[in-house]
Amino acid sequence: MAGPAFDLVVWDFDGVLNRNIRRGSFVWQNRLRDDLGLDPRAFNSFVFGSERIRSVVQGKLDLREVVADWLHEQGAAIDTDMFLDYWFEKDALPDTETGALLDLCRGRKVIGTNNETRRAAYIEGKMGFSARVERIFASGWMGVAKPDDGFFATIEDWAGVEPGRILLIDDSSANVAAAHRLGWQAFHFTDETRHRLPGTLGIG
Repeated sequence: MAGPAFDLVVWDFDGVLNRNIRRGSFVWQNRLRDDLGLDPRAFNSFVFGSERIRSVVQGKLDLREVVADWLHEQGAAIDTDMFLDYWFEKDALPDTETGALLDLCRGRKVIGTNNETRRAAYIEGKMGFSARVERIFASGWMGVAKPDDGFFATIEDWAGVEPGRILLIDDSSANVAAAHRLGWQAFHFTDETRHRLPGTLGIG
């Protein structure tokens, strides 16, 4: 029986292993107003709707500082660290189906995610994913984010695997396109394609 057509699987986290995005929105924000009296639209505008987020994701700006500035602007009484704890806990929604495939996946496997350092550490430790993969590649630690070429090159250099023998599983069409352009294999993970993932991985 032929082995898999890849030597390394790179799993995206949010939207693939973590089912925290529904209809393009982050599920954790659904109760932000009820629980903390804060407007999720104002949060998204301040944090994600500006150039700040790219610097945060690349590890050039501390997420805590950005959140502290926003909470101050809102006149919120909640402590910054308490807000981050709330965010990370509510945003931890591991997908049981893809998680099972991750554990069944043969050969080498890593996580490759656009996450800043604080949440990356939460994913690695509190969520326990460091024990399930060989390594977690997070943009905040790497200083570069998908779909930039450097993100993919860092993983290639570390793994010592030819591009054509690496499979990316990602919910972003831009990341999938970048992977294909660089010679990687790629699976575009969506609600419509997720049923095909076991076959792609040779599990079933």
